[in-house]
Amino acid sequence: MTEKHRTISSILIANRGEIACRVIRTAKSMGIRTIAVYSEADAAAPHVQMADDVRLIGPAPVSESYLRIDRILEAAKETGADAIHPGYGFLSENADFARACAEAGVIFIGPPPDAIEVMGDKAKAKRRMIKAGVPCVPGYEGEDQADDTLLREAKTVGFPIMVKAAAGGGGRGMRLVEREADLAAAIATARSEAENAFGSGNLILERAIVRPRHIEIQVFADAHGHVVHLGERDCSVQRRHQKVLEEAPSPAVDPDLREKMGAAAAKAARDIDYEGAGTVEFLLGDDGAFYFLEMNTRLQVEHPVTEMITGLDLVEMQIRVARGEPLPVHQQTIALNGHAIEARLYAEDVSAVFLPAAGPIELWRAPAGARVDTGITSGGEASAHYDPMLAKIIAHGATREDARRQLIAALEKTALFGVATNRTFLINALRKQDFISGDATTAFISENFTDDELAAPALSEVEAAMAAVILHRLAQNAFVQKATGRVNQLLGWSSATPIATPYRFAVGEDSIAVAVTAESADACRVSLNGHELSVEIKEFHAPQAILQIDGARHRVFFHQPADEPERLFFSLGARDFDVVNLNAVMASAAASAGAGAVTAPMHGSLTEIFVKVGETVSKGQRVAVLEAMKMQHDLVAGVDGAVAAIHADIGAQIAAGAALIEIEETGA
Repeated sequence: MTEKHRTISSILIANRGEIACRVIRTAKSMGIRTIAVYSEADAAAPHVQMADDVRLIGPAPVSESYLRIDRILEAAKETGADAIHPGYGFLSENADFARACAEAGVIFIGPPPDAIEVMGDKAKAKRRMIKAGVPCVPGYEGEDQADDTLLREAKTVGFPIMVKAAAGGGGRGMRLVEREADLAAAIATARSEAENAFGSGNLILERAIVRPRHIEIQVFADAHGHVVHLGERDCSVQRRHQKVLEEAPSPAVDPDLREKMGAAAAKAARDIDYEGAGTVEFLLGDDGAFYFLEMNTRLQVEHPVTEMITGLDLVEMQIRVARGEPLPVHQQTIALNGHAIEARLYAEDVSAVFLPAAGPIELWRAPAGARVDTGITSGGEASAHYDPMLAKIIAHGATREDARRQLIAALEKTALFGVATNRTFLINALRKQDFISGDATTAFISENFTDDELAAPALSEVEAAMAAVILHRLAQNAFVQKATGRVNQLLGWSSATPIATPYRFAVGEDSIAVAVTAESADACRVSLNGHELSVEIKEFHAPQAILQIDGARHRVFFHQPADEPERLFFSLGARDFDVVNLNAVMASAAASAGAGAVTAPMHGSLTEIFVKVGETVSKGQRVAVLEAMKMQHDLVAGVDGAVAAIHADIGAQIAAGAALIEIEETGA
């Protein structure tokens, strides 16, 4: 048991992003002073702006900042912090960090170090749970880690089998093996991943539960011996063994099963003298049998769905338990009200097997009508140094169907431009029949999505028309702002032949040509592929427009980067687009070359260079090829002269506006 009645008047949050913002909000509501730590990459991050005090702890890499125990404790000492909240990830499940906090006289808002240590090693945790009588998946969790031993034990366990890193999680060091012939290679790969990720190559083996559900029980314990559970969360929808959609309660758990799983989770917590918030994760088979998977000795990413159905603030409960207070609830007083579903909005390329993405956040617009936990702002960045999760969108309803529909509506009103996200995928997943019926298992994605469904959407005619009309209106607005003595009624009017403005957008390896002819300030005619569409602009206030195309209304979110007037991000319902007007791009390239410099009109790869330094070139001569938007773009000389310098090599990734070739004009 911990010492009781400890004062916490200031908390340092040893984390970043949305969880740091989340902890700061609750701490401030309790009248507690907050201290943020940040890396050089996070100097302007929202959690830094929200905190009462801040400290820089190092460069962007986590090994030099957020994982530096010495620098975090130094920041705590400098700022007079009474306690440290570790959030999740980083040092949240590091027993050495918890011990170091105690040695420094700072309260660690989390469980005792011994509890963290036991549950931080899957093999040790499983052996402990077997001894405690908690149901566990049959397997091997022994200390003998010789390959021959693992191969022999696997035959006893049977196939299919899971090979898992004993330390860590997040899907790293984990392999599903269907056949004995593939086991040796899987062991070698999993061991290598585990050593790189967690510094330990120890593995465990578990019988693979076919098409299970991933069910977790939220537990809470205090320093007075009280332990409660707050129901379950269903986290079965995953990619790469990482959660995407979470909900509470689970559609597969009835009151009787909830009581059994809750009792098993509470037993696990009591057995290790737990304190604070923790989550006991189980695999649930289709026969109703459940098995201990692991225990996360921290607050979970998905804790908001539990908060929504219980009405409890789990961060506040963590702080109160750390102060030595008894739990504010008893098991018999905990009631589950309605249903909540959370969607994790990731910066990732779904079409590239959900690979993490990085880049600028040009525009972030959170939806109304839903809870949004985030740590990003427009003008920020999705950094390659950190987890790609950018926000959590959470909906709560009286029924599961109410929550599902509300979450879809919220996601459709969410705009995040500048970096690839999984927004479209989330909406489509929520609309799948297996999810609607509550039958989603950990095989949900592979069973419900084809490669074509995961591919980036192609630009349709209507969407191309929208892009052209929005770009046309933005250009018109920019002109109007600079003009004097304008007459709004005459916008779009011409005394001569109506002027058609041409646009061209990439569509895969092809392109689509579009022409916009203004008929009035809010109406135009769009020509493409040999026919015309009538478009009315019903509303146009960035970042939103309502366009009526041949009688059908469409609500569109859009954003044009200030330094790239040829580029447009826009979303329509469940579809996101990043389009470039190729006509403007080539005109810009020609203009740049005319000044004697050949610059990259957009981000791309330099595939060919046709000239050498000192070589004489003529105006209009092709000097290089840039590949962008899956198309080849010729770069030409804008003047007669000699090549003075070449600043890039073939194969290099080029940023928009970068100078590639300098030409010294003849006679200049």
